[in-house]
Amino acid sequence: MSERIRVWLLRPAACLSSGRFHLFRSRSCDVFPMNRAPVGFVLRSLTLATVCGLAVCNGWSAHRRETSSHALSHKPATLHKTSGAKAELARVVAPLKPIARPIRKTAEFLPAVIAGGPWTEPTYADSTVGDRVDGEDLAIRRAAVDALGSYNGSVVAVDPTTGRILTMVNQRIITGSGFQPCSTVKVSVALAGLSAKVIQPETKFRLPGMHIDLTYALAHSNNYYFATLGQKLGFERFSYYAHLLGYGERAGLNIPGEQPGNFPSAIPRNGGVGMLTSFGEEIQQTPLQLAALMSAIANGGTLYYLQYPASQQEARNFVPKVKRKLDIANLIPVIEPGMRGAVEFGTARRAADDGDIAGKTGTCTENHAHLGWFGSFNETGKRKLVVVVLLTGGRPSIGPMAAGIAGDVYRRLSDTNYFADAAPSHAVPSLISSQICCQR
Repeated sequence: MSERIRVWLLRPAACLSSGRFHLFRSRSCDVFPMNRAPVGFVLRSLTLATVCGLAVCNGWSAHRRETSSHALSHKPATLHKTSGAKAELARVVAPLKPIARPIRKTAEFLPAVIAGGPWTEPTYADSTVGDRVDGEDLAIRRAAVDALGSYNGSVVAVDPTTGRILTMVNQRIITGSGFQPCSTVKVSVALAGLSAKVIQPETKFRLPGMHIDLTYALAHSNNYYFATLGQKLGFERFSYYAHLLGYGERAGLNIPGEQPGNFPSAIPRNGGVGMLTSFGEEIQQTPLQLAALMSAIANGGTLYYLQYPASQQEARNFVPKVKRKLDIANLIPVIEPGMRGAVEFGTARRAADDGDIAGKTGTCTENHAHLGWFGSFNETGKRKLVVVVLLTGGRPSIGPMAAGIAGDVYRRLSDTNYFADAAPSHAVPSLISSQICCQR
């Protein structure tokens, strides 16, 4: 009578993902021999199955390694800007996010790239190296340095009622040639659109499924709204108002090494007016320029020359100097809700504090480095303060992170009752006659 024999066969299996082979894994099958299973036949079958399995496995593994190597050799790196009008239009309309873009791997670029990412600036650094602090408000500097921590960036604090620079952390960056303003340019675009009567406070632009107004667009940094506004405004009109607001000229007075930044003389080739008015394409903005603009908004429309005392004696004898008056007093109540909204429920929520803060974030990439901007001012207390933060480096260098650092500056100063004390008195401001940049 035939006997059913249960034989356990072994088959090869490989774990390619770990790079190690697990040679055998058991599996059962049923064999029905005539009377007794020939042992020699079973052993020969097992040996043949094992050899064939190993051969197939090694061949498969070699093929996978070859395929992976081939794929890696053609894997794209990342690049600051994409080419092509369609890609740029998509970038304008889409919500702002840090974007990885393909770059050309050349010997020119590779040596400068920081390990760990496609950026050329480190995320962390000592941002106080080389600063001189003899004429600064040391309490504010301490708050700014502690809030910035180990990040590679800069902090500017200004008294918006006088134009006095109270502290500059990382002065090499602050007085340098400037950086793309990213979405902080939207404040200037809003003022230009309102001044030129291209939009009214209640003007709404239609997005799929919703209509958005200026307050929502500023709070959430909506690229579509400001690209559309830029198209309606046009390059010439925006250029006029942008220069009036301080782009392309030095914000400070006799600050050693300060550069004037840059505003393009023609429509940017990359994305046109839409990219100019939503991301600040081809603009070079310095932290001092953004601080001067925020000061003018905070004080009702006076664009001061920013001054940086070289000593405590100069600080005590400080005389404010007015560059020009801006006709924006009636526009400030229109844009402030959006700037407050950015902190309360928008892109700058990390800056939220017990007091009211208004501001605008900016995030983009330039020269293979992430940029994170935040320009702001407080609206409560006996003292007003403008705080501008710029971060450069890797992925954490974004506008919301910069907003968090500025919020920390305000909180630290609030803890010392800085805003509760009355501001010191200064001499009457003098108007310095300067060539108006943008007479029409």
